[in-house]
Amino acid sequence: MSPPLELMAYAAVQQLAAAGLSVATAESCTGGLIAAALTEVPGASAVFRYGWVTYCNEAKERLLYVPEGLIATHTVVSEQVVAAMAENAMRQSGADMAIAVSGNAGPTAAEGEPPVGTVCLALCRRAAQRPLHTETLHLPGLNRRAIRERVVQRALELLCEVTRS
Repeated sequence: MSPPLELMAYAAVQQLAAAGLSVATAESCTGGLIAAALTEVPGASAVFRYGWVTYCNEAKERLLYVPEGLIATHTVVSEQVVAAMAENAMRQSGADMAIAVSGNAGPTAAEGEPPVGTVCLALCRRAAQRPLHTETLHLPGLNRRAIRERVVQRALELLCEVTRS
């Protein structure tokens, strides 16, 4: 069983601070929940730079400069799109790293969309051996709230993993 989100967020903020790293977030399906979890921790202002909630495609294109063609080619729920979101969030914010998420939290999926519970994450880090990590979660059978909570949990886990290495 995973630790509560509050403890994970606390650990992420503490590890970022100890490593002297800053972070930005670019969120779609989580609607700012990753940023909210991080900024709930006292002292988060030392590590948290910016947060974007780009729920619609237009926001991803206008605010995070994700090319419309990239979305059209790969769909908004793709590792390619979240990689662009994370890279551009890091670049625009000046943060040392950025985490981005986009997915389908349900309750339904339109024709041609990935199934409910499909969520892509990307974490990029400036000046790292592996500057970009992407992954796709498949969380079938969970409700909207549970999907979003699981994605926030995974995002915080990634931040902890990256700051430990």
